[in-house]
Amino acid sequence: MTMWRGIATAIGIGVFMPVPVSAASLEDSLAKLTPEFRSHQACILRGLPIVRKERPLRRADRMKTSIFKPAVLEGTRLTASGGAVRSAGHWYALSFTCDLSSDWMKATSFTFRLGAEIPQADWERLGLWR
Repeated sequence: MTMWRGIATAIGIGVFMPVPVSAASLEDSLAKLTPEFRSHQACILRGLPIVRKERPLRRADRMKTSIFKPAVLEGTRLTASGGAVRSAGHWYALSFTCDLSSDWMKATSFTFRLGAEIPQADWERLGLWR
C-alpha cells in the first residue's frame, strides 16, 4: 500500500498506516486536506497512541470520529462525542476532545472517555467492519 493510499484511507475511515512514512510526507499529505478533515486526522494520529495505553485498547488500530453523531470543530478544538475505536477486532464507543495547533496540522492535547463495546450486529448500519 502506498503512503498516499494510507492517507486516503485515513480521510474517510480513520488512520491505518501499514508502512512507515516520514514526518515530512505525512505533513505534506495533511496539508492537502481541508481544515475539517485535517483536524480529524491530526487528532486520530495523536489519539491512537494515547488510547493504546488502556488495557482493552492495547491493539487499537482504527479510530472514527463521527459514528453516532458528527464531531464538532470549533476554532482549534475538535470534540467527538460519537466516535469509535477498534481494538483486536472489537469496536468501542469513544468520546474525545482534542486541541489543535492554529493550522490544524498537529494535535496538542487529547483526552478521551471509553464507552461500551459496540455489538457486531450494529456494525454494518454504523459503517464499521472487522
